Amino acid sequence: MEEQRSHRGHGEPPRWLTAASGHSASRLPWPSTVLLGAVVVIGSTIAARSQMGERAPLDLFARLLLLLAVAVLLLRHRHPVAAVFGSSAAAMVYLAAGYPYGPVFLAVAVGCFRAVVAGHRRAAWTAVGMVWLGHVLVVHWLYRRLPPSGDHAASWGQELGIAAWAVAIVAAAEFVRVRREQWADRRAERKAAEKRRADEERLRMARELHDVLAHSISVINVQSSVGLALLDSDPEQARTALTTIKAASKEALGEVRQVLDTLRTPGDAPRTPAPGIDRLPELVEQAASAGLTVTTRTDGERRDVPPGADLAAFRIVQEALTNVVRHSGSRTAQVCIGYEPGRIRLRIDDEGPATGNDAGGSGNGLAGMRERAAALGGTIGAGPRAGGGFRVLAELPLLSGAPGPAAHEEETP
Repeated sequence: MEEQRSHRGHGEPPRWLTAASGHSASRLPWPSTVLLGAVVVIGSTIAARSQMGERAPLDLFARLLLLLAVAVLLLRHRHPVAAVFGSSAAAMVYLAAGYPYGPVFLAVAVGCFRAVVAGHRRAAWTAVGMVWLGHVLVVHWLYRRLPPSGDHAASWGQELGIAAWAVAIVAAAEFVRVRREQWADRRAERKAAEKRRADEERLRMARELHDVLAHSISVINVQSSVGLALLDSDPEQARTALTTIKAASKEALGEVRQVLDTLRTPGDAPRTPAPGIDRLPELVEQAASAGLTVTTRTDGERRDVPPGADLAAFRIVQEALTNVVRHSGSRTAQVCIGYEPGRIRLRIDDEGPATGNDAGGSGNGLAGMRERAAALGGTIGAGPRAGGGFRVLAELPLLSGAPGPAAHEEETP
């Protein structure tokens, strides 16, 4: 119910104005057509009484023409062109026979309306124009040869009124057609926006899981290698390695569970706060358990960091240290966090050398760091240092909602 109200609030069309499609298009519109037929027949009977002596009386043929003009509209969903031309032809014969003016024009209006809404604008205009021109021909040139006897030419003022009626029908149908196209565009935009949000959420989840698992699995891999190597010669050190593996795996499971809980129940508050740079000592401790000595330094006065930037800073440092463990021969790293006006600056250095072809980290890890920085309007650079080793340098704005920068070339420190 709430979802339906929300759609109405965004300008959803009423059901009776929407084009028939799918299952609804396969059914004939019996209820509305029967109601229209009753209105046309009863209204024409009443109109005939007020036009007694001026027009031919309603007889069986007249009533059959009225019913035909309405009955053909049963096809207006499947065959709107045939419906509008059939109704218009029946109306022309009705008027040419001199029968009373009345709701027969309503049948033509419904057929025209449906044809325009369905996209057959030229057919609808042609059918309505055909009725008007046929009426002009009958009442101004053929009236002496057609019933009723003693008829006289109609005034051109009457023709202007009928022309205004025809234009009003076409204009109303065109208005509804334009509105339906706008409604369709809005629905398409909403679906595209929903898909884009879903894609962004999946990307965010994938990035979170990559950062959590890459770091923890790297620590587990290093410690398992240490444990296997020292299992016989130094059981106590092997026990320490296993303890580190247990702690790292427990922390990874906790963070993965938090990410998945957020995925399952969007909008709910997380059970534990998102990590931030205040947990930097934990990263240092985990790196130490993997055999990496990390020194930290803080420049500038510590200040409050928005949650998004805080999480991004933590993940960037985490990924950078993970890359040092996995891809650098250095057993030392330096982390510098600088607080500057309106931004936070991160620098992670290692002495190198690289242990493989992917020095500094895999493409996914560096791409994830770049995406985090770009999402906040920040920048990031990663590359070899002039004196050897590798450096990751990131700048994140501290102003919430800061606009993202234009295309920014990657900085090589």
